[in-house]
Amino acid sequence: MESTVSGVLAELAALEDPKIRAVNERHGDDHGVNLTKLRAVAKELKIQQDLAGELWETGDTAARLVAILISRPTLYTAAELDAMLRDARVPKVHDWLVGYVVKKNPHVEELRILWFADPDPVVASAGWALTSDRVAKSPDGLDLPGLLDLVEAQMKDAPDRLQWAMNECLATIGIHHPAYRDRALGIGERLEVLKDYPTPPGCTSPYAPIWINEIVRRQAVG
Repeated sequence: MESTVSGVLAELAALEDPKIRAVNERHGDDHGVNLTKLRAVAKELKIQQDLAGELWETGDTAARLVAILISRPTLYTAAELDAMLRDARVPKVHDWLVGYVVKKNPHVEELRILWFADPDPVVASAGWALTSDRVAKSPDGLDLPGLLDLVEAQMKDAPDRLQWAMNECLATIGIHHPAYRDRALGIGERLEVLKDYPTPPGCTSPYAPIWINEIVRRQAVG
């Protein structure tokens, strides 16, 4: 495979599967490439920051996923990542950009604060996702009661992507901070967000009270 935009796009086009696209499109992801095969493409390319930028600029979803995987996260400026996040409207691209690049970038806290209260709910969902990461890993300096206040006041009526991210933060507080567990459980029970979400066998429900109790139980027996 050529390490060029045209070479990568041709490789991805050859991997396109209409059945995979149909499944992905139900989740808002407009591509039809098996993710294991897509990762193999990125592995062959290795880290290529310039090519990553060129692939991102195509706007093609599969190409952007490869771009994320061949990026060097520390090389992006805060302004570049802010522009990329605001342009990443496809859920998988958004999630990978936050998880694989932003979280490993030195400007992550600056971006977390910038995005957290953004009027665009998709952008704000990234701020909440980064906040959940801090709640779990480095909570010092965070106002956990204040976060619970915001969840209690806003989550019920939040748009889907933002609601999901706020719910994850609620569960993360309940799981990692026993002092706030009862309040987190109570908020989840009152709001009933994702209570009826269809959960496959063997998976944990995203409904916060079930999620919190299940993970705490596993930690206790582990």
